[in-house]
Amino acid sequence: MVSRDILRKYVNDYLRISEFKDYAPNGLQVQGSETIRKVVLGVTASQALIEQAIIRQADAIMVHHGWFWRGESQAIVGMKYRRLSRLMRHHLNLFAYHLPLDAHTQVGNNVELARRLGLTVEKVLENGLLYIGTLPQATVANDFAGMVQGCLQRAPLLLGDPEKRVKKVAWCSGAAQDYLSVAAREGVDLYFSGEVSERTYYEAIEQDLVYLAAGHAATERFGIQALGQHLQTVFPRVEFVFVGDDNPV
Repeated sequence: MVSRDILRKYVNDYLRISEFKDYAPNGLQVQGSETIRKVVLGVTASQALIEQAIIRQADAIMVHHGWFWRGESQAIVGMKYRRLSRLMRHHLNLFAYHLPLDAHTQVGNNVELARRLGLTVEKVLENGLLYIGTLPQATVANDFAGMVQGCLQRAPLLLGDPEKRVKKVAWCSGAAQDYLSVAAREGVDLYFSGEVSERTYYEAIEQDLVYLAAGHAATERFGIQALGQHLQTVFPRVEFVFVGDDNPV
């Protein structure tokens, strides 16, 4: 077991949350039990994840996508009330780490994508969020898309020439399709992220770049798992359990 405040301080420091200007608070978002024996990890603090944490008798939930996003209504009603009331009724802590978990160089979403796809990181841009790297050997875009599908267990949407030769690649997890032009200026052959916009098709075609929309949830699944594995070694008396979901987006 570990105290809530010790766990909070360690993760906040490890992920360097003070260095980020984010769209939602990073760290402890909802206070629960002071003593933590089990932590359920997931991508998003959904109702389903909360129920899994209750079933598993966890003391805390730790996610990439938490609550209280900039610009949303502050009213605690409807879906937000149902989620929050379940947390508080069961004394569950909610920890959330957004951009710090994307950018972290040891357990971040983007570095984990590099490891799992065999990409060599050469440069990091956009405050640590946009990665530039290379494949061990050149392939065609369609074959690289197959590699991504095998890694993420989700078929990506390919925009551009499926037969384009690919060696230099850029990537950023989540909703980062707007970095496509930055990636193009770096001379990459292919850029992949989680989501896609209508305009992304034209931007990719007109800049002679292949774009893969590989899934927001799918591209951000590995960071929280890696963080949990790291925390398990630091706090061996706490159980860290990842719970996945089937979000197709």
